Amino acid sequence: MVQIRSARQGLGPEPASRAPESRRETPMHQPIPLRDLSRNTLFGSGDILVLFGELFGRGYATGLVDAARAAGMTILGITVGRRDDDGALRPLTEDELAQAEANLGGRIVNIPLMAGFDMDAPSGEPTPTDMLREMTLDNWQEFKLDWDRIAESRAIGTARFEAALESAMTELDALIPDGSNVLFAHTMAGGIPRAKAFLAIANRVYKGRGDRYLSSDALLASDLGKLILQNFDDVTAHSFGHLLNGSAQIRQRIEATGGAVRYLAYGYHGTRILNDGEYRWQTYTSYTQGYAKMRLEKLAQDAWDAGIAATVYNCPEIRTNSSDVFAGIELSLLPLLQAVRHEGGGPYTDEIWQRCEALLRDDVTLEDVLKIVGDYHDDPVIQSFNDFDAWPMANSAEQVERTVGTSQQIVALHRDRKHLVSDLLSSLVVDATGNIMLAASNDPEGPVRWLDHEHVARQITSKEAPGDSRPV
Repeated sequence: MVQIRSARQGLGPEPASRAPESRRETPMHQPIPLRDLSRNTLFGSGDILVLFGELFGRGYATGLVDAARAAGMTILGITVGRRDDDGALRPLTEDELAQAEANLGGRIVNIPLMAGFDMDAPSGEPTPTDMLREMTLDNWQEFKLDWDRIAESRAIGTARFEAALESAMTELDALIPDGSNVLFAHTMAGGIPRAKAFLAIANRVYKGRGDRYLSSDALLASDLGKLILQNFDDVTAHSFGHLLNGSAQIRQRIEATGGAVRYLAYGYHGTRILNDGEYRWQTYTSYTQGYAKMRLEKLAQDAWDAGIAATVYNCPEIRTNSSDVFAGIELSLLPLLQAVRHEGGGPYTDEIWQRCEALLRDDVTLEDVLKIVGDYHDDPVIQSFNDFDAWPMANSAEQVERTVGTSQQIVALHRDRKHLVSDLLSSLVVDATGNIMLAASNDPEGPVRWLDHEHVARQITSKEAPGDSRPV
């Protein structure tokens, strides 16, 4: 059985004493866009989508599930479980399971697969989350953690996850027929410990201007930041390695009986957007999960080198429940309106523009909004952060001032702050990427591919002029 390397084999975080710069692990020096858009011809009735990550609220996974359902696939899922008041991890109750399966539209294996270690510890010992309870807004930068205890918690969390995964895969194995085509979709991400002080710290890192500005490097240099990065690695990246290893028996059986097995994972590593008539790479700053996302890419590369069809698809920025902490992330999304027109949109494109413009004040046009966004992306301060090799870069006071300030300026141009153009565009991106990723998984091009605004726009406009394959 091919073993994909785990944290204990060289892919884990650097020692806690190392500076943030030492953690950069860029597996490539330029983004690799998806080459072709195609229609799904592999997955259909009798085939299986395994969603490796629970479906919550609005998010990218919804688009893939919808695309799989439309193709006639059977959908199987897992759960991360729930925490009791005392912190104990448990399966879903009967009512919770029924609700989760109705939301997914398929059967869920009710074995808790909660990745990360922030709530794990030897019996009777404090968890990493417990250790943070003495941390305050006044002492967080000097607050020190017991790294030997953290390592114990991490080992326990990893062993717990691997044991649960083995049981879950045994149940999944019985649900997947011989000869079927199987798509495993990894959607796990995140891992911020539930520390009371962190929300205030995060608001200053991602939204703080003037006296409230806080450098993201200050966070990563603290013990809190180092703990967060380790947990990000285990939730966002290493869980994918565990999936690849844990599903080996299923993969071998399916391939031996004539079926195909594919793996995909959701990544983020900047996006090409239309700027001055060209698609140019840009990124949201500061994206602290970027280190874990690069590790995710490395795991896909290792799997690909071992002959496993595993691809990380780096998707564009959208607004979700989790991404809303990143003030200004919608500034990378709004140029999609220009891309849709650039790709030859017709009546459907016009309808999208009209729906978006209806969300703005009467004295504002979409052209006004896009002019503000274009000026933002052309700003030399913002341009200086579009350095692929240096990604993810730390924030700066000037950058945050422009990002948050521009975001607030655009929000103020809407009729209702709760109904934004970026929300409508996010739903279009979710739908488009779900269809793109399902089709691309038929014959994946490589271990890491970028889905840029060019691809999303062409998928959207394909509703007006469908084709089997559209070169990019």
